[in-house]
Amino acid sequence: MLTSFHSRAQAEFHPAPSIEPPEETKLAVSSSLPASAGCIGSFVGEEEGLKDPHFDRAFLKAAGFEGKAGQTLVIPRTDGPPLVAVGVGAMARLDPGTLRDAGAAFARAASNQPHLALRVPATGAVPADVAAQALTEGVLLARYRYRPYKQNSEQEPRLEALTLVTDARSTAEVEQGMSRGGIHARATAFARDLANAPATLLTASRLAEVAESLAEHCGLTVEVFDGEALARLGCGGLLGVNAGSAEPPRMIKLTYTPRGSRGEAVQPLGRVSLVGKGIMFDSGGLGLKPNDLVHATMKGDMSGAGAILAAMTALKPLGCKAEVTAWLMCTDNMPSGTAMKLGDVLTVRGGKTVEVINTDAEGRLVMSDGLVLATEQQPRPDAIVDIATLTGACQRALGVLSAGVIGNDQALVEQVKDSGERTGDTVWQLPLDRRLRPELESEVADMKNVGGENAGAITAALFLEEFVDGLPWAHIDMAGTARAERDHAWRSKGATGYGTRLLIDFLVGFTPTRESRH
Repeated sequence: MLTSFHSRAQAEFHPAPSIEPPEETKLAVSSSLPASAGCIGSFVGEEEGLKDPHFDRAFLKAAGFEGKAGQTLVIPRTDGPPLVAVGVGAMARLDPGTLRDAGAAFARAASNQPHLALRVPATGAVPADVAAQALTEGVLLARYRYRPYKQNSEQEPRLEALTLVTDARSTAEVEQGMSRGGIHARATAFARDLANAPATLLTASRLAEVAESLAEHCGLTVEVFDGEALARLGCGGLLGVNAGSAEPPRMIKLTYTPRGSRGEAVQPLGRVSLVGKGIMFDSGGLGLKPNDLVHATMKGDMSGAGAILAAMTALKPLGCKAEVTAWLMCTDNMPSGTAMKLGDVLTVRGGKTVEVINTDAEGRLVMSDGLVLATEQQPRPDAIVDIATLTGACQRALGVLSAGVIGNDQALVEQVKDSGERTGDTVWQLPLDRRLRPELESEVADMKNVGGENAGAITAALFLEEFVDGLPWAHIDMAGTARAERDHAWRSKGATGYGTRLLIDFLVGFTPTRESRH
C-alpha cells in the first residue's frame, strides 16, 4: 500500500507497516472443552449461587480467592491446561459490563497463551447472547497490542483462538453474541491501530487511502476531497488549520446505504450524519503545546475520525438499517511561516466568520465545515453526531473513563447515553448552557473560536452548535477517554478505540427522534 512521507529520506527512517483491520482471532463455540486450549477460564461469584464444579470452594478460599470482581487465580494442573478462576462479584450486580471486565481479567491472567477457552456462566441474570458478546469483547480487547514496529517483542503472543464453552441448548445464542462481539472488538482494535500509528505514517492522505481500500469490502462509498476541492467548497476552517502543514488536508466522505438480501438499496429506517475530528498531529500550531510528553500523544488527536471509520466497517456485517454519512476532517496542526496566526479570521463553509484566538482550539474549526456540509445533505439527516478529542476541560471534569455528551435534542442524547452504557464507552451529559454563548462574541468576526477560561467543554459545544442549523445534534467530547496510560480492564495501554463500539451500537439501533421526523 502507498505511503505519504515528506521525502524519500524520511521514508527510509520510518518503515511503513500496512494499516488495515487487524488479523482476526478464530472464534468458536463448543459444548466441550477444545483439546487445543492452552488455558481454561471459569467464573466464580462471591456467593455460592454462581460456582463452577471444577473448583473446590474451600481450596479457593485457602488460596485467598473470594470471587470478587476482577480477581483471578491461576491453578496449574498435571493432567491438562491450567485453570483460571475469575471473580465476578455479587450475583445481584452481574451485568454485561461486569462480564466484559471479567473476560478481560481472564485474558490478562492467561496472557502467555495463544489459544484460550472460557466457560460462559450459567446464569439467567444476563441473556446468553449478551453475555457472549461482552466476554468476547473483554478477551479480545484486553489482548490487544500495537506491534508493527516490534522486532524482538517481549509482549505476549497474539491471541489466535478463543472458544466459548456453553451447554448445547445455548449454542445458537452464544454463537450470535460471540459474532457480534468479534465484530465490535475488531473494529475497536482497528481504531486503536489508527490512533497508535505514528503521525509521520498516518497522514491525512494516507488515511484517505486506507478508507478507499476498505470501501468495497465494507459496503461503503468513499469520496475524498483534496485542498483544491476544499477551497471550492469554501471549507475555510479545515484549510485554515492546514495552512502551516507540509502535508495536504483531506476531507473523507463515507456513505453506508442499507441493502436487502439481493444487494439492492432499501428504504433506510433513519439517516444519521457523523462528523469526526481528524487532526493527524496536533502541535498546537503557533501556540505550541508545552514541551512535555503530551506531544507524544498528539498523534491520537484523530481518534474521533478513527472511531468513525472503524465503526463504519462494522455496519454491513451487522445489517445496520440506517443510512449513515460520515465526514472525516483531516489535517495536521503545525507551526510554520504559513500557519494561521492569532487574530486571523477564517470563513467557514456557509459564510460564518471565526476569529482565531487560540491556534490550539483547532478541532472545532475543522469540524465546523463538516457540520455545515452535513446539514446541506438531501434528504436532510434525522440526526448529526460529532465525536472529537476536543477539550482538556472535559477531561478535567470527567476524568479518563467517561466522555462528555452535549446536545440540543434530549431524545437523541439519551440514545447516545444508552449505547454508552451497553458498550462500556460511557458518557456523562453536560449542559448546553446558552447563557455562556456571549463568551464567543468577537469584535471583528461573527464569533471567536474559544470562550473564557471556565466551562471550556460547554463553550466548545456552543461553538459547534452554531453550525448544525437546528437539526437534532449530539456532541461527544472524548478528550479524556481516547488514551489509557496503563492496562485497565479491557482498555489496553495506548489508544483505547473509545467511541467505536458506542457508535456501532447507536447506529445499528438508531431511531429518529420526534423532533427529527420530517
